[in-house]
Amino acid sequence: MIEVKIPTVGESITEVTVSQWTKQSGDYVEMDEVICELESDKATFELNAEAAGILTIKVEEGETIEIGTVVCTIDESASAGASESAPKAEAASAPSEAPASGGKTGETLEMKVPTVGESITEVTIGTWMKQDGDVVELDEPIAEIESDKATFELAAEARGVLKIEAQEGDTIEIGALICKIEVMDGAAVGTAAPAQTSTGDSGYAAGHPSPAASKILAEKGIPASELTGSGVGGRITKEDAQAAQKSAPATSAPAKEAAPAVPAFGGGREQTRKKLTPLRKTVAKRLVSVKNETAMLTTFNEVDMKPVMDLRKKYKEAFKDKYEVGLGFMSFFIKAACQALQEWPAVNAQIDGNEIVYNDFCDVSIAVSAPKGLVVPVIRNAESLSFNQVESEVVRLAKKARDNKLSIDEMQGGTFTVTNGGIFGSMLSTPIINAPQSAILGMHNIVERPVAINGQVEIRPIMYLALSYDHRIIDGRESVSFLVRIKELLEDPARLMLGI
Repeated sequence: MIEVKIPTVGESITEVTVSQWTKQSGDYVEMDEVICELESDKATFELNAEAAGILTIKVEEGETIEIGTVVCTIDESASAGASESAPKAEAASAPSEAPASGGKTGETLEMKVPTVGESITEVTIGTWMKQDGDVVELDEPIAEIESDKATFELAAEARGVLKIEAQEGDTIEIGALICKIEVMDGAAVGTAAPAQTSTGDSGYAAGHPSPAASKILAEKGIPASELTGSGVGGRITKEDAQAAQKSAPATSAPAKEAAPAVPAFGGGREQTRKKLTPLRKTVAKRLVSVKNETAMLTTFNEVDMKPVMDLRKKYKEAFKDKYEVGLGFMSFFIKAACQALQEWPAVNAQIDGNEIVYNDFCDVSIAVSAPKGLVVPVIRNAESLSFNQVESEVVRLAKKARDNKLSIDEMQGGTFTVTNGGIFGSMLSTPIINAPQSAILGMHNIVERPVAINGQVEIRPIMYLALSYDHRIIDGRESVSFLVRIKELLEDPARLMLGI
């Protein structure tokens, strides 16, 4: 008989609360199987079985006990005859251990965090697509992992029962153990799937949040009893908790009524805290670094967009019919930027130590607002692409960015950046350089304004342009001339088509 005691979970933690038992007294448990969830004042932990056998619970849910207290016992002698002495326990564990159409081979595969890029040393567990104990297929996506540059899908390396080792939100190093798979043989998982969910809401997990979901619900002040779980056995998943955000004000209303000393002015005072994502942390660090380490200046100009708009209006239908892609403004600006970059190579250069590196190609980064933050995928050799090829690349990269599917290779490099704040209504801005590049072109919204044309006042669609540049490498003459050249090409698109 093994006594399972509350382990030390942190230097300053002296007691924990038994949050929920994932197994019942009399159940047969496997070694290392999760049997209980514990909560401290700082975090939630899972308690694993120290041996295989029959479980006897000593401490009930909700009790607060000290570190080192016996929380349960496991009868190892019952392991060999568990199928006869504890048929109910066998049935309870059957969904995750032995689907009717296949069994375990006895082999356990350890999956470790793969290398995802030369400069990436650690990743964060974003979302588990599968639950602990689920049966997974070979190459089936089981988790999303986030680095400071991109999000990746982790695929199962074998067919079998998943045992999660790293929880959502954990940051772990490359090569660290992330999960185990108890390898199985037999028929396809599709025949075993009903066994996994057959317990429905009657299972122990019904109405109980996962550790990640519990934390989110606590921050929002939403009781778990108000939610219906969509996970295995009715368990409340992280996604369930996130989707419950809209109901937070209703659940927090009683708390506001209970504090009459605070004058009410008709507005809510709720707060939501969210951890910075690895991508957001990196963006913040890079932007501060650019401000501190470059001599950044911004020069402005305006461009009359009527010639480009007239050209688009005349040919956009024929363009789309032929190339199956719309004719947008980005292709005009990228092609104009490429021509100006070749004429003013310092704007397309970068500083590397004590040297200036001049690029004879134009890898243009385009700023895209993705769900997890701003990303800048790169259009390679944009100077050699036609208008329809540029438009196709813009659409392809923007879609991958919004789906969080960009690879690191698609975001690395770049010699010059174009950003379009105009799509959000920005009239004027000073964009920050995308290091180690030396310049960035900012586009803005198009507004009809009165301008003087040949001595007459006319209403024209005007866009303000901004060029932020590193004054260490680009002089004022070069920056202003570069922006004037873009203005000339856009106001007379024939020059752009003919390359003059």
